[in-house]
Amino acid sequence: MQAAAALHLPREADEASQDVRWMNAAAALLLGVAVCGLLWAGMQRLSRLPLFALQQVQLEGDLVRNNIATVRANIVPRLPGGFFQTDLARAREVFEAVPWVRHAVVRRVWPNELRVQLEEHRPAAYWQHEDRDDQLVNTFGEVFDANIGDVEERLPTLDAPANAGPGESRAMLDMLRRLQPVLAPLGNIDTLHLSERGSWSVDLDNDADIQLGRGSEDEIVARAQRFVRTLPELKRRYPAPLSYADLRYPEGYAVKLRGTTTSQEVPKPGAVRKPLPPANNKTPAAPSRSVNSTR
Repeated sequence: MQAAAALHLPREADEASQDVRWMNAAAALLLGVAVCGLLWAGMQRLSRLPLFALQQVQLEGDLVRNNIATVRANIVPRLPGGFFQTDLARAREVFEAVPWVRHAVVRRVWPNELRVQLEEHRPAAYWQHEDRDDQLVNTFGEVFDANIGDVEERLPTLDAPANAGPGESRAMLDMLRRLQPVLAPLGNIDTLHLSERGSWSVDLDNDADIQLGRGSEDEIVARAQRFVRTLPELKRRYPAPLSYADLRYPEGYAVKLRGTTTSQEVPKPGAVRKPLPPANNKTPAAPSRSVNSTR
């Protein structure tokens, strides 16, 4: 019997030792939780000390539409909490809600300062959309809301289709930037139109209307380049200002000049109608039209 009991003693001692280890681990865990709780409570009380209250909000950035003093006066009271308690993500949203502000970066500067880097929208064009009031497009092709009356410079208008997608403003701004230098000899672009069927057209600031048709961006630009290149020869024969141009013909174009009319020639029986000579060898004028002066 003593021998059998001796055989069981090591196992019982091992189980007791394991229980002690579990108890020590649980006690250490509870102690750690208590210490963390005390530290957290201490930090909360420490963060409320006047030393860590927000005493300065430093605004940086090249601001044109906003006044730094006005932004600080209107926004800083809406920032809750002190240095440690301020939610930087929430603070960024508050600053980006300011009109004309595109992006804000907010960071803490020890011990009681917030430093905010503001980036404003730079308007590139008006955004005209039949589903809502006019907006603006910035230099990144992003549509944003602002007081249209704050815009003092002359901007072109992007007339978007009714079902414009999220990337339509960027595509139209890219097209505008490519067409502006091409059409500069004819005038400045006042409005760039894009129809629901994907057809492009422009209104110039001299009231000329140019129909560019459909196609890729490169095709539209090349079509405009050919027209501008051949127009001087046409204007030597007809020096009146351009009123309308239709570039949707596959191998030519039709034009209407201010102070002139375009009419269909009706040949007499048995006669052969002679078309207008081409503006050059590459881009003939529309063969079914002639230009007659009106007095």
